[in-house]
Amino acid sequence: MASTTVKDIMTPRPTWVASDASVVEAARRMVSEDVGSLPVVDADRLVGMVTDRDLVLNVMAKDLNPHEVAVADVCSGNPVTIGPDENLDAALQRMAKDQVRRLPVVEDGKLVGILAQADVARTAHPESTGRLVEEISE
Repeated sequence: MASTTVKDIMTPRPTWVASDASVVEAARRMVSEDVGSLPVVDADRLVGMVTDRDLVLNVMAKDLNPHEVAVADVCSGNPVTIGPDENLDAALQRMAKDQVRRLPVVEDGKLVGILAQADVARTAHPESTGRLVEEISE
């Protein structure tokens, strides 16, 4: 696994949501993709990540109209990212350190892929996967 790079196992062209989209659209994409988070893009640049938890805490719990709230208003900015040519071990360490299950893969500021815990599970050694899951869940 030492010579494996992020681009070797990432999901290319991941589903994303525009920063000016409503949170309803983000929620619908999460449902259709069966994910709990999505990259947020503005003019082809990654600007944040939005999670199902963001929607619950920042929209539903505040009794806001989800059709009127933009993703940009609830997403977290400055997401943890990795480059496509970085070593998979570095990606695993970053995922564990920052406790993220989905790591946007960015090249020159543009979203080119997503490295998900599931991608790692499909290709990495079972011991590495188990360790990653354990560290993310701490």
